[in-house]
Amino acid sequence: MELKKESNSVAIDMLLIVHSEKRRAAQGAHSDPQAERDARLQRGGGLQGVGNGIRKWQKLEGTDHHGNLAEKQHPQQPQVITSYDNQGTQLTVEVHPRDAMPQFLKKFSLAKCLQSDKNGNTRPRQPGNKDALAYPWDRSSLKSMPLDLQQFEKLDSYASQVTVKSGLDELVSDLLQEAHSDLERVRAIWIWICHHIEYDIEAAQEKDRQAFKPTDILRTQKTNCDGYAGLFERMCRIAGVQCMTVPGYSKGFGYQTGQSFSGEFDHAWNAVYLEGRWHLLDSTWGSGLVDKVTSKFTFLYNEFYFLTHPALFIEDHFPDNKNWQLLKPPQSLRQFENSMYHKSEFYNKGMLSAHPDVSMIRTVNGKATITIESCAPTLFMFMLNGRQEHGLLSLQKNGMKLEVFPPTMGTHKLQIFAKGNSDIYSSVLEYTLQCNFVDLGVRLPAELHQPVGPSWFSEQMGIVKPSHPDPVIHTRDGRCSISFGVEEGISVLASLHGDDGSITEETQRRYIFQLHREKRTELKVQLPHAGKFALKIFVKKRQEAGNYIFVFNYLLCCTNTKVNWPMFPESFGNWGQDNELLEPLSGVLPANRNIPFKLKLHGVAKALVKGQDTWPLTLNHEGYWEGSCSTAGCQEVYVMVLENANHNFYSYILKYRVNTQ
Repeated sequence: MELKKESNSVAIDMLLIVHSEKRRAAQGAHSDPQAERDARLQRGGGLQGVGNGIRKWQKLEGTDHHGNLAEKQHPQQPQVITSYDNQGTQLTVEVHPRDAMPQFLKKFSLAKCLQSDKNGNTRPRQPGNKDALAYPWDRSSLKSMPLDLQQFEKLDSYASQVTVKSGLDELVSDLLQEAHSDLERVRAIWIWICHHIEYDIEAAQEKDRQAFKPTDILRTQKTNCDGYAGLFERMCRIAGVQCMTVPGYSKGFGYQTGQSFSGEFDHAWNAVYLEGRWHLLDSTWGSGLVDKVTSKFTFLYNEFYFLTHPALFIEDHFPDNKNWQLLKPPQSLRQFENSMYHKSEFYNKGMLSAHPDVSMIRTVNGKATITIESCAPTLFMFMLNGRQEHGLLSLQKNGMKLEVFPPTMGTHKLQIFAKGNSDIYSSVLEYTLQCNFVDLGVRLPAELHQPVGPSWFSEQMGIVKPSHPDPVIHTRDGRCSISFGVEEGISVLASLHGDDGSITEETQRRYIFQLHREKRTELKVQLPHAGKFALKIFVKKRQEAGNYIFVFNYLLCCTNTKVNWPMFPESFGNWGQDNELLEPLSGVLPANRNIPFKLKLHGVAKALVKGQDTWPLTLNHEGYWEGSCSTAGCQEVYVMVLENANHNFYSYILKYRVNTQ
């Protein structure tokens, strides 16, 4: 460009970066411009938890209309203007005094990454083979370069506390006080943006909103995804680090499993050039989440989206130019649409893989089976259509197995949650189940909670070496005996739950009789009728106050319609865990009969059975208390013990009901 050679004349240096034209060509030459603009404003995407369309960028520098936090415009200082059009073309113009060196070329990192063509013009190096990593993910790392996050602790703490004093240049200068490499410069900028810039929900929903200027973002500390990406790029360039804004499609808020993508891109993120290669990050999704119900933004830092491994980044980010996937081979849009979407928490919680690896599952004979592999023992739970029902989830040493039985034909939403190292369960996977057949014979009790069967978790809670390692127990005669080792100081409580509304929960507990022998607990179970029952196991440390904690449950199944077992006798608080009842085990005794009793009782001086009359029990040479009692003329029979020979007070330990028929 030729200008008048006056004292105030200027030189204009232009850096032009043009992205792929394929998307523009695909949209056709006869599209309605106004309709395209309207569709662009209405499209979802952007932040995880809110929709956003990418908006055209305008002049980035200048004084805002309030005069606050504007970039200082000193005489003879260069000005940089960056603009984007809706096809992803980026135009950066630097205006500087004619005799001054362009600030672009002074940036040492930028200068390293600029290439010269045969005419001597400079441009950013586009991604090539040496930037690409293999697809699929090789499980080596969540990051695209080796990182020790502990080395960032001091820098992260410092950067998160830096405040805005005037303009962007001073902010970047303050952030870089503790940064001594390009990686640390990028990290400091990333941490500051993720901890200070809030997602502007209202702006994302407005039509015809002007582009976000960095000065306005600093003043309001709010923006949308293109504002995040633009601010990040501008701060990196000030810091001397090459950075690009990458537009594309995202699986963010409003994403539906299996949906297709077309038209205007709905999100923007960044690529940074570090240690000779390009790397990807998304500060929008690194900053927090928007609640779908309240539409409120919450700062919730997400490390996953900092220098994410490209094979993982592609799961929810599809760039306009396939080269920015940084993958070999690159994935097609169809592959992106059909691929399984693992949420960031899937990897943050230590998951490695899931099967099936497709988001839409068809049941087979009314059942769908899902397995997850994790790098460490992890607690899981699931919800089918928003309820924790109709499934069997068993924990494994490194993962879990889930069998789901949808109660009706049609489409069902399955969500899987993992706990990881935190105390909060986070959603890690979502499936859509298509059920064309319902097996009525596998309906599960509503009280069957998760997990089922013993596992590493039950061992951790003090229950070891179970007699039944499988979660499902089939019994032909309606009875079973389950035993397991119990660590010192642990108390065990069990309860039985079916779907028969005529039997109360308190009554159902009477169908379990608990014995304790030589550090093993035995649960004798007699089912009141045929059907499916949940046998819940709880534990508690004896020396600690508080409630029992649910550990796991068994599913007990009986198809014998002739089963009709009576309850066990009712036990009272003085019935010790080490006591043992041999007979009678039935809690209902026949009338007008002599009933033999045989028990092992610890720490008692005397024992007796009380009905219409009182019958003492005697201690035999094997350590059992024995005797008999007549049920004539009484409705209830009690076993009573005297714990101290110097006292006369007997305690009730067992209660039987006498059948009057």
